[in-house]
Amino acid sequence: MQIIDGKKIAAEIREQIAAEVEKLVADGRRRPNLVGLLVGHDGGSESYMASKTKACEQCGFQSSLIRMAQDVTQDELMAQIRALNEDDSVDGFIVQMPLPRHIDEQAVIESIDYRKDVDGFHPVNVGRMSIGLPCFRPATPSGVLMLLERCGIETRGKHCVVLGRSNIVGKPLATLLVQKAYPGNCTVTVCHSATPNIKELAREADILIAALGSPGFVTEDMVKEGAVVIDVGTTRVADASRERGWRLCGDVDFEHVAPHCSYITPVPGGVGPMTIVSLMANTLQAATGQVYAK
Repeated sequence: MQIIDGKKIAAEIREQIAAEVEKLVADGRRRPNLVGLLVGHDGGSESYMASKTKACEQCGFQSSLIRMAQDVTQDELMAQIRALNEDDSVDGFIVQMPLPRHIDEQAVIESIDYRKDVDGFHPVNVGRMSIGLPCFRPATPSGVLMLLERCGIETRGKHCVVLGRSNIVGKPLATLLVQKAYPGNCTVTVCHSATPNIKELAREADILIAALGSPGFVTEDMVKEGAVVIDVGTTRVADASRERGWRLCGDVDFEHVAPHCSYITPVPGGVGPMTIVSLMANTLQAATGQVYAK
């Protein structure tokens, strides 16, 4: 059993991105510019945005954060997005989710210029991804593929079971893993809350990806011997032994599942760091016109 060290792999990729940025600067080009837009003061969003800002510094990017009040109107938010769309100095920007309930999130996503949509959520990027065209891929699914590739895990012809069907992780992961590419060429099964025989299907997986947001859902009786297990779940659970009063818990019962795996990701330190470095990779592609010509 090998534990996949997402922190180490992400650090290696950040170094590579930073080296490419310095080459750009040496050639007289400006640094990639990523802007974050944060509405309100959600604790999880605040910490996640802080991690993105730190990653930008490590990669040599220019970055900034625009804060808007919790009670911002839809029109005010849309106006800010239009300004970022029209600002030629901005290569990519993200609108941190979730947004307050009075905001139409889908309308916000569709209002972002798809050429600056480094989160990969715009319908144009989703559609291009589904037919295998160059696009900005959602950060977490892209990070999972990077892990599989960096670890040299064989995917061709393998049965991959994805637990979860969210637009952010489950669906795009299934779309990417079925493509004729590496990592990919899998036979993919997607399970969700209406799947009656989820344990039996999970046991058939050569590669099992848990993205449900349900702590400890995957137990040892759901995993085939020698399977690759990727845990995308990150849920805060109460823990009185920790100074902050909580800890991050994945969707996999790591202690009991790990001995049965060929590879497994921990939580934290597995997929999480890869999500942020994938966003950095998308921003570099936006700045250099590798996906959409500038």
